[in-house]
Amino acid sequence: MQGSANLNVMIKAARSAGRSLVKDFREVENLQVSSKGAGDFVSRADIRAEEIIYEILTEARPTYGWLGEESKAKEGQDPTRRWIVDPLDGTTNFLHGLPHWAISIALEHKGEIVSGVVFDPAKGELFWAEKGAGAWMNDQRIRVSDRSKMIESIFATGLPFGGRADLPETLKDLARLLPATAGVRRWGAAALDLAYVAAGRYDGFWERRLNAWDMAAGILLVKEAGGFVESITPEGNPLTDGEVVCANEVMFERFSKVIRGA
Repeated sequence: MQGSANLNVMIKAARSAGRSLVKDFREVENLQVSSKGAGDFVSRADIRAEEIIYEILTEARPTYGWLGEESKAKEGQDPTRRWIVDPLDGTTNFLHGLPHWAISIALEHKGEIVSGVVFDPAKGELFWAEKGAGAWMNDQRIRVSDRSKMIESIFATGLPFGGRADLPETLKDLARLLPATAGVRRWGAAALDLAYVAAGRYDGFWERRLNAWDMAAGILLVKEAGGFVESITPEGNPLTDGEVVCANEVMFERFSKVIRGA
């Protein structure tokens, strides 16, 4: 596998955290009798995975900044670079024993994502990309799909849960989109949704109310695989707006108009 020194460190961190999470994942079934106990266990697994990633990345690049889901953001001595990390994307899947969750690590340089890794330990799939070097899954180059008809295409999204206020907006999205497509999937891990768009498994993805660590690495994967990525709000920035819409080049304009209600 060819890649920069930074990418190799990111992959090392993702694999190390993945080994820890896989070991914890095997224990989840034994805890299902107590939802509180299982939840506490998964929370500890999540924090432990982030600690592993943090140790490896900061040892290799001590001057870089840090933005992680489970810890306080840190300004680095080098203000132009920072790691953006989600140690366990798909926590609810993990809690319920569903093998669809991932580790997401991105490197930001001067406000732009330049390297990204999304690792799915349960399936042994490592998605990675560097700016200008394409997108890959393990050792295979990946590309977005070439489908041009929405009625033949599958899209992915996240659905609001726990009383979130954006449910009406999402239901409007689905009402506009479902009649025109081959289906919509909700698998509960935004990092993998974006990786699957990059790999051509999904034809597009959209979601609101995300965090930067949910999508930083995945956005680069889609771009390097030939896809288009924007904020749902025109002229916005997905990482700061917390919303994203993406698809292949042929489909993007039509798909994004549907999602934007245009």
